[in-house]
Amino acid sequence: MREKGPIDTNALCEAYLASTHGLMRRILDEETVPLERAAEKLAGQIAADRLVYIYGPGGHSNLASQEVFFRAGGLMHISAILDEGTLLSNGALRSMAIERTPGYGRIVIENQGLKETDILILVNAYGINAAVIDAAIEARRRGVFLIGVSSRQHAEHTAPSHPARHPTKQNLHDIVDIAIDCKVPIGDAVVSIEGMGENIAAISTFANAFSLNCLVVRTVAKLVERGIEPPVWRSGNPPGGDEANGRFIANFRGRVKAL
Repeated sequence: MREKGPIDTNALCEAYLASTHGLMRRILDEETVPLERAAEKLAGQIAADRLVYIYGPGGHSNLASQEVFFRAGGLMHISAILDEGTLLSNGALRSMAIERTPGYGRIVIENQGLKETDILILVNAYGINAAVIDAAIEARRRGVFLIGVSSRQHAEHTAPSHPARHPTKQNLHDIVDIAIDCKVPIGDAVVSIEGMGENIAAISTFANAFSLNCLVVRTVAKLVERGIEPPVWRSGNPPGGDEANGRFIANFRGRVKAL
Protein backbone atom coordinates (compact mmCIF):
# COMPACT_ATOMS: atom_id res chain seq x y z
CA MET A 1 0.00 0.00 0.00
CA ARG A 2 1.40 3.41 -1.03
CA GLU A 3 1.39 6.32 1.38
CA LYS A 4 -1.77 8.39 1.02
CA GLY A 5 -0.99 11.30 3.30
CA PRO A 6 -3.25 12.49 6.15
CA ILE A 7 -6.73 10.93 6.29
CA ASP A 8 -9.62 12.90 7.77
CA THR A 9 -10.51 10.47 10.55
CA ASN A 10 -13.21 12.77 11.89
CA ALA A 11 -14.96 12.54 8.52
CA LEU A 12 -14.76 8.76 8.73
CA CYS A 13 -16.36 8.82 12.18
CA GLU A 14 -19.02 11.22 10.84
CA ALA A 15 -19.74 8.68 8.11
CA TYR A 16 -20.09 5.96 10.75
CA LEU A 17 -22.45 8.16 12.77
CA ALA A 18 -24.54 8.88 9.68
CA SER A 19 -24.77 5.18 8.80
CA THR A 20 -25.73 4.25 12.34
CA HIS A 21 -28.35 6.98 12.58
CA GLY A 22 -29.74 6.14 9.16
CA LEU A 23 -30.09 2.48 10.02
CA MET A 24 -31.87 3.26 13.31
CA ARG A 25 -34.15 5.67 11.49
CA ARG A 26 -35.11 2.91 9.05
CA ILE A 27 -35.85 0.49 11.88
CA LEU A 28 -38.09 3.07 13.54
CA ASP A 29 -39.87 3.99 10.30
CA GLU A 30 -40.18 0.57 8.69
CA GLU A 31 -40.57 -1.89 11.58
CA THR A 32 -43.48 -0.25 13.43
CA VAL A 33 -45.94 -3.07 12.67
CA PRO A 34 -43.78 -6.01 13.85
CA LEU A 35 -42.52 -4.03 16.85
CA GLU A 36 -46.08 -3.19 17.88
CA ARG A 37 -47.24 -6.78 17.44
CA ALA A 38 -44.29 -8.09 19.41
CA ALA A 39 -44.80 -5.53 22.18
CA GLU A 40 -48.44 -6.56 22.49
CA LYS A 41 -47.38 -10.19 22.97
CA LEU A 42 -44.75 -9.26 25.54
CA ALA A 43 -47.16 -7.02 27.42
CA GLY A 44 -49.65 -9.87 27.71
CA GLN A 45 -46.93 -12.23 28.91
CA ILE A 46 -45.68 -9.83 31.57
CA ALA A 47 -49.21 -8.93 32.67
CA ALA A 48 -49.64 -12.65 33.42
CA ASP A 49 -46.33 -12.58 35.36
CA ARG A 50 -44.61 -14.88 32.87
CA LEU A 51 -41.01 -14.60 31.70
CA VAL A 52 -39.81 -13.51 28.27
CA TYR A 53 -36.76 -15.47 27.12
CA ILE A 54 -34.07 -14.11 24.82
CA TYR A 55 -31.23 -15.98 23.13
CA GLY A 56 -28.56 -14.58 20.84
CA PRO A 57 -26.67 -17.58 19.46
CA GLY A 58 -23.55 -16.24 17.79
CA GLY A 59 -20.38 -14.44 18.83
CA HIS A 60 -21.57 -10.83 18.98
CA SER A 61 -25.25 -11.74 18.93
CA ASN A 62 -24.78 -12.77 22.56
CA LEU A 63 -24.44 -9.05 23.30
CA ALA A 64 -28.04 -8.53 22.24
CA SER A 65 -29.40 -10.87 24.89
CA GLN A 66 -27.22 -9.14 27.48
CA GLU A 67 -28.35 -5.69 26.33
CA VAL A 68 -31.87 -6.08 27.70
CA PHE A 69 -31.14 -8.42 30.62
CA PHE A 70 -30.52 -7.16 34.17
CA ARG A 71 -30.11 -3.71 32.65
CA ALA A 72 -31.03 -0.32 34.10
CA GLY A 73 -34.38 0.60 32.59
CA GLY A 74 -34.96 -2.97 31.45
CA LEU A 75 -37.84 -5.30 32.21
CA MET A 76 -37.27 -7.72 35.08
CA HIS A 77 -39.33 -10.38 33.30
CA ILE A 78 -36.66 -10.79 30.62
CA SER A 79 -34.64 -13.97 31.11
CA ALA A 80 -31.50 -14.20 28.98
CA ILE A 81 -30.25 -17.59 27.82
CA LEU A 82 -26.51 -17.03 28.30
CA ASP A 83 -25.15 -20.25 26.91
CA GLU A 84 -21.38 -20.60 27.21
CA GLY A 85 -20.87 -22.29 23.86
CA THR A 86 -20.86 -19.26 21.57
CA LEU A 87 -19.46 -16.69 24.00
CA LEU A 88 -16.34 -15.04 22.60
CA SER A 89 -14.75 -15.21 26.05
CA ASN A 90 -14.34 -18.96 25.50
CA GLY A 91 -12.49 -18.42 22.22
CA ALA A 92 -13.59 -16.60 19.09
CA LEU A 93 -12.85 -19.42 16.62
CA ARG A 94 -14.47 -21.91 19.00
CA SER A 95 -17.55 -19.68 19.16
CA MET A 96 -17.82 -19.57 15.38
CA ALA A 97 -17.40 -23.34 15.08
CA ILE A 98 -20.13 -24.00 17.65
CA GLU A 99 -22.62 -21.57 16.10
CA ARG A 100 -22.15 -23.53 12.86
CA THR A 101 -22.67 -26.92 14.51
CA PRO A 102 -26.02 -28.52 13.59
CA GLY A 103 -27.98 -29.64 16.62
CA TYR A 104 -26.36 -27.31 19.12
CA GLY A 105 -29.19 -24.78 19.28
CA ARG A 106 -31.69 -27.60 19.81
CA ILE A 107 -29.77 -28.78 22.89
CA VAL A 108 -29.79 -25.25 24.37
CA ILE A 109 -33.56 -24.96 24.02
CA GLU A 110 -34.11 -28.46 25.39
CA ASN A 111 -31.97 -27.58 28.41
CA GLN A 112 -34.13 -24.51 29.08
CA GLY A 113 -37.28 -26.64 29.09
CA LEU A 114 -39.29 -24.06 27.15
CA LYS A 115 -42.97 -24.84 26.65
CA GLU A 116 -46.02 -23.61 24.76
CA THR A 117 -46.84 -20.81 27.22
CA ASP A 118 -43.39 -19.27 26.71
CA ILE A 119 -42.15 -16.48 24.44
CA LEU A 120 -38.63 -16.59 23.00
CA ILE A 121 -36.83 -13.74 21.27
CA LEU A 122 -34.08 -15.01 18.97
CA VAL A 123 -31.48 -12.44 17.93
CA ASN A 124 -28.91 -13.02 15.22
CA ALA A 125 -28.13 -10.18 12.85
CA TYR A 126 -27.37 -12.49 9.94
CA GLY A 127 -30.23 -14.89 10.69
CA ILE A 128 -28.74 -18.00 9.10
CA ASN A 129 -26.38 -19.87 11.39
CA ALA A 130 -27.08 -23.45 12.39
CA ALA A 131 -27.43 -22.67 16.11
CA VAL A 132 -30.12 -20.02 15.68
CA ILE A 133 -32.07 -22.07 13.13
CA ASP A 134 -31.97 -25.18 15.31
CA ALA A 135 -33.07 -23.11 18.31
CA ALA A 136 -36.00 -21.77 16.29
CA ILE A 137 -37.00 -25.20 14.97
CA GLU A 138 -36.91 -26.80 18.42
CA ALA A 139 -38.77 -23.91 20.06
CA ARG A 140 -41.47 -24.07 17.38
CA ARG A 141 -41.78 -27.84 17.90
CA ARG A 142 -42.49 -27.11 21.55
CA GLY A 143 -45.17 -24.56 20.72
CA VAL A 144 -43.15 -21.55 21.91
CA PHE A 145 -44.13 -18.16 20.43
CA LEU A 146 -41.12 -16.88 18.47
CA ILE A 147 -39.96 -13.33 17.83
CA GLY A 148 -36.89 -12.95 15.60
CA VAL A 149 -34.50 -10.01 15.21
CA SER A 150 -32.34 -10.38 12.11
CA SER A 151 -31.47 -8.75 8.80
CA ARG A 152 -33.56 -9.91 5.86
CA GLN A 153 -31.08 -8.47 3.37
CA HIS A 154 -28.16 -10.27 4.92
CA ALA A 155 -29.97 -13.60 5.08
CA GLU A 156 -31.48 -13.44 1.62
CA HIS A 157 -28.18 -12.53 -0.02
CA THR A 158 -26.15 -15.25 1.69
CA ALA A 159 -25.66 -18.23 -0.59
CA PRO A 160 -27.36 -21.51 0.35
CA SER A 161 -23.92 -23.13 0.25
CA HIS A 162 -22.42 -20.81 2.89
CA PRO A 163 -20.72 -22.90 5.61
CA ALA A 164 -22.53 -21.04 8.41
CA ARG A 165 -25.94 -22.11 7.16
CA HIS A 166 -28.14 -24.75 8.75
CA PRO A 167 -28.49 -27.93 6.66
CA THR A 168 -32.08 -26.89 5.80
CA LYS A 169 -30.79 -23.55 4.37
CA GLN A 170 -33.62 -21.70 6.20
CA ASN A 171 -33.60 -18.06 7.27
CA LEU A 172 -34.65 -17.03 10.77
CA HIS A 173 -37.23 -14.53 9.52
CA ASP A 174 -39.08 -17.32 7.69
CA ILE A 175 -39.47 -19.48 10.82
CA VAL A 176 -40.54 -17.05 13.57
CA ASP A 177 -44.06 -15.80 14.32
CA ILE A 178 -42.97 -12.14 14.25
CA ALA A 179 -39.86 -11.01 12.36
CA ILE A 180 -38.20 -7.69 13.19
CA ASP A 181 -35.77 -6.62 10.48
CA CYS A 182 -32.67 -5.01 11.99
CA LYS A 183 -31.53 -3.88 8.51
CA VAL A 184 -27.84 -4.83 8.90
CA PRO A 185 -26.20 -4.51 5.46
CA ILE A 186 -24.23 -7.32 3.88
CA GLY A 187 -20.84 -7.54 5.51
CA ASP A 188 -21.89 -5.56 8.60
CA ALA A 189 -19.00 -3.07 8.42
CA VAL A 190 -20.08 0.26 6.90
CA VAL A 191 -17.11 2.65 6.67
CA SER A 192 -14.77 2.63 3.68
CA ILE A 193 -11.35 4.23 3.34
CA GLU A 194 -10.08 5.03 -0.13
CA GLY A 195 -7.25 2.70 -1.03
CA MET A 196 -8.31 -0.01 1.44
CA GLY A 197 -10.11 -3.11 0.23
CA GLU A 198 -12.16 -3.91 3.33
CA ASN A 199 -14.80 -1.86 5.12
CA ILE A 200 -14.42 -1.15 8.83
CA ALA A 201 -16.75 -0.33 11.76
CA ALA A 202 -19.49 -2.93 12.25
CA ILE A 203 -23.06 -1.79 12.85
CA SER A 204 -24.95 -4.91 13.95
CA THR A 205 -24.61 -4.36 17.71
CA PHE A 206 -26.22 -0.93 17.39
CA ALA A 207 -28.96 -2.36 15.17
CA ASN A 208 -29.83 -5.20 17.53
CA ALA A 209 -29.69 -3.02 20.65
CA PHE A 210 -31.88 -0.31 19.13
CA SER A 211 -34.45 -2.83 17.89
CA LEU A 212 -34.66 -4.50 21.29
CA ASN A 213 -34.84 -1.28 23.28
CA CYS A 214 -37.62 -0.03 20.99
CA LEU A 215 -39.42 -3.27 21.80
CA VAL A 216 -38.93 -2.72 25.54
CA VAL A 217 -40.16 0.88 25.30
CA ARG A 218 -43.30 -0.15 23.42
CA THR A 219 -43.96 -3.04 25.82
CA VAL A 220 -43.72 -0.85 28.90
CA ALA A 221 -45.99 1.75 27.30
CA LYS A 222 -48.63 -0.88 26.57
CA LEU A 223 -48.50 -2.14 30.16
CA VAL A 224 -48.86 1.38 31.54
CA GLU A 225 -51.86 1.89 29.23
CA ARG A 226 -53.40 -1.16 30.92
CA GLY A 227 -52.79 0.36 34.34
CA ILE A 228 -49.86 -1.96 35.06
CA GLU A 229 -46.50 -0.63 36.20
CA PRO A 230 -44.08 -3.45 35.37
CA PRO A 231 -41.01 -4.08 37.54
CA VAL A 232 -38.03 -2.44 35.86
CA TRP A 233 -34.40 -2.70 36.89
CA ARG A 234 -32.82 0.39 38.37
CA SER A 235 -29.07 0.89 38.25
CA GLY A 236 -27.52 -0.29 41.49
CA ASN A 237 -24.89 2.44 41.37
CA PRO A 238 -26.97 5.54 42.32
CA PRO A 239 -28.37 5.82 45.85
CA GLY A 240 -31.50 3.75 46.39
CA GLY A 241 -30.91 1.44 43.42
CA ASP A 242 -30.32 -1.73 45.41
CA GLU A 243 -33.34 -1.03 47.59
CA ALA A 244 -35.59 -0.43 44.57
CA ASN A 245 -34.50 -3.67 42.92
CA GLY A 246 -34.68 -5.60 46.16
CA ARG A 247 -38.46 -5.19 46.30
CA PHE A 248 -38.83 -7.57 43.36
CA ILE A 249 -35.87 -9.97 43.62
CA ALA A 250 -37.82 -12.68 45.42
CA ASN A 251 -40.26 -12.93 42.51
CA PHE A 252 -37.50 -13.68 40.00
CA ARG A 253 -34.79 -15.50 41.93
CA GLY A 254 -34.96 -19.15 40.90
CA ARG A 255 -37.23 -18.39 37.93
CA VAL A 256 -34.61 -16.46 35.94
CA LYS A 257 -31.70 -18.90 35.64
CA ALA A 258 -29.01 -16.29 34.96
CA LEU A 259 -30.04 -14.00 37.84
